[in-house]
Amino acid sequence: MPGSQPASSGATLTYSAVAPSTSIGPSSLTSVAQYLFWLMFRNMASDGFVFEDPIRPGVLSAAGCVLASPSWENTATHVTQDYVYNWTRDAAMVAIELAHGTLPTNQPLFDYVQFAQLCQTSVGDFDRASFLINGETRPDWTDQTDGPALQTLATLALYSQLGAPTQAVATAVIAANLNFLENVYQGETFNLWEEEYGFSFFARSVQLACLEAISANALGIPVPAWLETAIPWLQNALQGHWNGEYYESMIPAPTDKAPYDPNSDIVMAAIYGAIEVTDTKLLATAARLRSQWDDPASPHYYPINGADQQRNIGPMMGRYPGDVYDGDNDQSGDDHPWAVCTCNFAELYYRLAAEITAAGAVPFDGNSTEFFNQVGIASATTPAAAATALQAAGDQMLQAIIFHSDHFELSEQFDANTGYEKSVSNLSWSYASFLSAVRAR
Repeated sequence: MPGSQPASSGATLTYSAVAPSTSIGPSSLTSVAQYLFWLMFRNMASDGFVFEDPIRPGVLSAAGCVLASPSWENTATHVTQDYVYNWTRDAAMVAIELAHGTLPTNQPLFDYVQFAQLCQTSVGDFDRASFLINGETRPDWTDQTDGPALQTLATLALYSQLGAPTQAVATAVIAANLNFLENVYQGETFNLWEEEYGFSFFARSVQLACLEAISANALGIPVPAWLETAIPWLQNALQGHWNGEYYESMIPAPTDKAPYDPNSDIVMAAIYGAIEVTDTKLLATAARLRSQWDDPASPHYYPINGADQQRNIGPMMGRYPGDVYDGDNDQSGDDHPWAVCTCNFAELYYRLAAEITAAGAVPFDGNSTEFFNQVGIASATTPAAAATALQAAGDQMLQAIIFHSDHFELSEQFDANTGYEKSVSNLSWSYASFLSAVRAR
């Protein structure tokens, strides 16, 4: 094995002397993704694959429930978190990947829609972010208006694979979500990270994507008249988050976790929402995100990114610079890279490469200069060369995810110093974000 002593030397073979392989090349990412698809699928309940709530004995999962993670506080001595719930957002991202996957039957898609309606009928406030695994409302949890929009986008993605009876249920789910969004899209909400309350860039972006998709749909889904007013209102509201240097994730800017920006939910707003990947204001924000965790001079630098640079992989991204949630405990004061943030950033590179190839032009201006310079693209770089550089940058990020995985299983976070996985294990969103990036590639 690489790094070990040859048998003929008479030296004792020790695992500490073995150098881990970094041989997962770009051509292997698609093959790895096929394996990760089924690792993600393990977190979805069916009639024949049932989970029991570990802290509520007797509460059993309903078909279509997607566990955020099968981890709770008794599964590992260092983890005090319980993720055995169905988050509307996470489940929607999983459903989108299921719709693009190679399932032997469409039953999981039917189950997802049925479970979505079950949650709608049990909830008092329509934007509850998290539900019990039987579809009942999770008590004492945050309300977030991005959930109904993402659930609608997921339902649209799988709609054509549903039979007529389930399509009728899907149409009802979408109509109920739209009725709710009509009354809240101009309002405040808890943000993507369930920590801050205000006007959320991410929520507004996914709401806009939802409404634009409904407006353009050819599935026969009714298009409410109020969308004609709501779509331009949201487009204008999103531009109000630009402060001249980057998009602010929340208005007003939080003061209890300062600094809260630049925040990875801005990149996520492009991956899951309506922000164009060629928006140079987005790229300015993304450049600051990368530098705060990849620049050794930054106070938020991840040492693991320096080690990975020597392996020609990475860097890995975190949530925001003032983060104190390390996934093991609520308030450790530590900031670590997340799989979802890294995969979504890689997808930004892939999508932008595709746009540049299609347009034959690089969106290079004063806002985007630093973003492109980070991956070796200058104003004179040809579109073809720029697309190649962006794809290579995305590959390096996904290679870091696989390199630091536990036999391809993905947790929520990686230790900023050692790269070892931490926080809850087998996070559904981690898998979904990797699969989404590979699809974009």
